Amino acid sequence: MDKVKQSAADAVGDIADHASLAVGGFGLSGVPNTLIEAVHARGVGSLSVVSNNCGVDGAGLGVLLAEGRIARVTCSYIGENKEFARQYLGGELEVELVPQGTLAERLRAGGCGIPAFYTPAGVGTQVADGGLPWRYTHGGSSRPEAGAAAVALSSPVKEIRVFGGREHVLEYGITTDFALVRAARGDRHGNLVFNKAARNFNPLAAMAGRITIAEVEELVEPGGLDPDTVHLPGVFVQHVVALTPEQASAKDIEKKTVRA
Repeated sequence: MDKVKQSAADAVGDIADHASLAVGGFGLSGVPNTLIEAVHARGVGSLSVVSNNCGVDGAGLGVLLAEGRIARVTCSYIGENKEFARQYLGGELEVELVPQGTLAERLRAGGCGIPAFYTPAGVGTQVADGGLPWRYTHGGSSRPEAGAAAVALSSPVKEIRVFGGREHVLEYGITTDFALVRAARGDRHGNLVFNKAARNFNPLAAMAGRITIAEVEELVEPGGLDPDTVHLPGVFVQHVVALTPEQASAKDIEKKTVRA
């Protein structure tokens, strides 16, 4: 039952080229930076990533993106990352954009063994009708101001059914080879507690991974967590990595503002 690994490198040791990863985080909150850095150090590439966003330039998943290690991204938000835009518009990166609530439910459904579900989100748009650019031709425009490049691959048309007089679109649950998440507290059995916005996508990503690896800011012994406060039970977690105080306190701020 003791799921603690001695290092992040040891925990991600089975991640290989072409693996699929569900990665937690919401903006810069709850991003498993130590595990991402360990994956980067392994040198693996051609990864398929499912995450709310793909980090920022030089941080989070942006570290893997900058070196061309990511081949495909399923996400709901792609702002704040100029390198992401360059690779996407230049045909180097395949991108599936998903409404944020739908992405959350696809991860949850996959983790619960639900293969598909219907939702009204996206009906009447390209989300349901197809035609969203997933990949542009290689070498296409890497500058938005230069105009649209040719589309090499577009999203398909999705099934529509009517329930209660309202149209709904069919969406599929998501499962991945691995999941990387970050928690505020965790025990040796893999039970996890998340803090504020870090709870938005981390539990869902953890549920979707066949092998889930959690980095925790504070590791406690079994019994150290009140069962009523546990956000994710240990049945969804296979490996736990305890962060050092320095790693636990290293938290970036996405937008800094000061008074005049």
